[in-house]
Amino acid sequence: MDTYIVVAGIGMIFWGLTMLAMVNVILKDFGSVQNKAIWGVVALIPFVGWLIYFMFGAKRGVRKNLN
Repeated sequence: MDTYIVVAGIGMIFWGLTMLAMVNVILKDFGSVQNKAIWGVVALIPFVGWLIYFMFGAKRGVRKNLN
């Protein structure tokens, strides 16, 4: 039973980081729809997409004004 809890906890952490990366992609302007779509797909790569996005993609986009 403990193994299931650990695996579920790790899965939730990776899911949360992936969702954080996706929200970040949604809130940024990457200059074109194609670039935004590419970074969105990269962020969805299982287990490492969020890491690749935050290392290379997060600095490229400009945050949109929500006004």
